[in-house]
Amino acid sequence: MKTVRVSAAVIYDGDRFLAAERGYGEWKGFWEFPGGKREEDETGEEAVIREIREELGVVIAVDGFICTVEHDYPAFHLSMDVYASHIVEGTIDDREHLSLRWLSADDVDTVRWLPADLKIIPAVLKYS
Repeated sequence: MKTVRVSAAVIYDGDRFLAAERGYGEWKGFWEFPGGKREEDETGEEAVIREIREELGVVIAVDGFICTVEHDYPAFHLSMDVYASHIVEGTIDDREHLSLRWLSADDVDTVRWLPADLKIIPAVLKYS
């Protein structure tokens, strides 16, 4: 099975974090943490900073590493490095998702998470 390596950002704003509704593919309508595929020559941090700039039009600072999630989807194995971050420059201009929401610990169950992203939630809540 092919392994896809990605980096995801948990973008915090106080006690809230940003969730993104996927806008394409078989998982359209499910929620995820924004980010994307790592290029061969990138570190996880470099990839997440680049992906957030491309997807959301903002510059983030990485505050720390949260966890790595391994998940088998039907067509591939996902290895996702997850980073805590915050916006340091710009205003969000979403270019890829159906919608975005700032969630708190109380609303984390109000969206339908992608299976791999659901695995991150306990670490996200602990980190905040």
